[in-house]
Amino acid sequence: MNAMDGAMKVLVVALLAAFGPLVESRAQSPFTAPDSLLLIQEGIASFYAERFHQRMTANGEIFDMWQFTAAHKHLPFGTLVKVTNTKNGYQAIVRINDRLPKSSTRIIDLSKGVATHLDMINDGIVPVRLELLSHQAIDWVREQYREVPKDIRLRSYFFDVAYKKDRESIKKPIRQFP
Repeated sequence: MNAMDGAMKVLVVALLAAFGPLVESRAQSPFTAPDSLLLIQEGIASFYAERFHQRMTANGEIFDMWQFTAAHKHLPFGTLVKVTNTKNGYQAIVRINDRLPKSSTRIIDLSKGVATHLDMINDGIVPVRLELLSHQAIDWVREQYREVPKDIRLRSYFFDVAYKKDRESIKKPIRQFP
């Protein structure tokens, strides 16, 4: 190593120390929030396909096994949910359009199109995480229930803060500087 190579290395180290590592920055989608408050449920997902293809779903539409739709026990029809396959990290956004039986041990039943996207066809069932897309969606879903079911979490982003002002500190004179 010659003196020039050593000087270059010192310069690079000095620049990194001064300005930090160069990191690629990506804009956050306005439709999702990277927040653990959006997590509503964790459990097992399965998928359904050919047997129910072109049959009527619980909301009255015809099931297409290639659409990104899903069945859930009680989420309102039309709810958009981000499903994450926790085995591989693959994600999909699905629309709830059908119902699971109340006795089901699974939390969601996905169409074959979603199952293919999440790479779960060979496994059949996989552990998943369900998230709503925004804090407004949490509020909307909560408003759809008289009583929120115990198996989902619908936590508020904004929580009420109660405080009492100290009236004596408000009345204290402000020190004037010359």
